[in-house]
Amino acid sequence: MNMSDYDFLWEMRDLGYSSEEIMEAAACGYAPYEAIYLEPYETIYLDDDRNTKIIDDLFDDIKDWDTDVQVSYETIEDEETAYFKEQIFNSLIENAKEYYSLTGRYLQIWGELGELYAELEYGLKRHKDVNYEGSDGFINGKLVEVKTISPLKQHNQVIVKKKGNFEQLLIVRISKNFEFKAKLISRDTLNGTTGKFLKGKIK
Repeated sequence: MNMSDYDFLWEMRDLGYSSEEIMEAAACGYAPYEAIYLEPYETIYLDDDRNTKIIDDLFDDIKDWDTDVQVSYETIEDEETAYFKEQIFNSLIENAKEYYSLTGRYLQIWGELGELYAELEYGLKRHKDVNYEGSDGFINGKLVEVKTISPLKQHNQVIVKKKGNFEQLLIVRISKNFEFKAKLISRDTLNGTTGKFLKGKIK
């Protein structure tokens, strides 16, 4: 990806888009007006030449399923959501790499990357209330707090509040090469520190 691939960011600025909208577009890799949403499973994307290509029927594999199996609309929605979240996750990583290569700085999106990774790899179901305190969601019915260690950190340890309403702690470690590893720890195995905190460690 070269500098010309980000020309749309300047175009967005000239069109009056906000800084937050421009940052979101930078993370996604395209401007909001470059995607036209049609039916629930059909999207037209405009490429750099403004030619259109249609990506539809994301679930072609459904036709190969056992016809006796009843597939709910909610299941299809979950599959669609997971597909797009994986694409967004990969796009965020690639854009973060490009940004670091270009500027020598890291995009400060570690918490979101860690929780997205937890969703994709551990099945984390995040709370709908983004302001929910004490945990980030559920994994297999248990309340889980997710803590992400960024490449800027030299240690492999995190600290969480004892008063947090969680049963498990998921530590996600992101390396300088944007490689991910994680460890899911039961709360009762965490070491206590003096005062109001617990600590967990990933090797």
